Amino acid sequence: MLIVSDTSPITNLIQMGRLELLHQIFGEIVIPQKVFEELSVYEGHKKEIEAREWILVKSVNNRQLVKTLEQRLDSGEAESIVLAKELGADLLIIDERKGREIAGEYGLKIVGLLGVLIQGKKKGFLDNLKPILDRLINEIGFRVDKVLYERILEEVDE
Repeated sequence: MLIVSDTSPITNLIQMGRLELLHQIFGEIVIPQKVFEELSVYEGHKKEIEAREWILVKSVNNRQLVKTLEQRLDSGEAESIVLAKELGADLLIIDERKGREIAGEYGLKIVGLLGVLIQGKKKGFLDNLKPILDRLINEIGFRVDKVLYERILEEVDE
């Protein structure tokens, strides 16, 4: 399975000390060069990425498409979508609404951080999702609609 990730899911998982969840669920993941650069501006994040041989950094070939998408998205999102398209990725991990919409326009299958956490719980890599969601919302500032929050907990029987 070929998985490409945007910046924010990785950043949030690093902040929660749960980056390994990506490896447990997906094995290897690929990030574009721009995502690596965006992650590198956060203290310690570059080391976190470089320490994991299962995170591969690849360059995007279609710079023109990246430039076109950058008119609507940030550079990391644009490169993530283009790289996922170029590699024929099975899944793109992306959170931002606009990026998800555009990825869908290109026929990419997507999942966000919350979907990754749900998979982690269902596959037995996480014991309880509620404390992780609460920390994500209250400490990290990740926005989750109350209805969605309740629906996620119901889906994982919490």
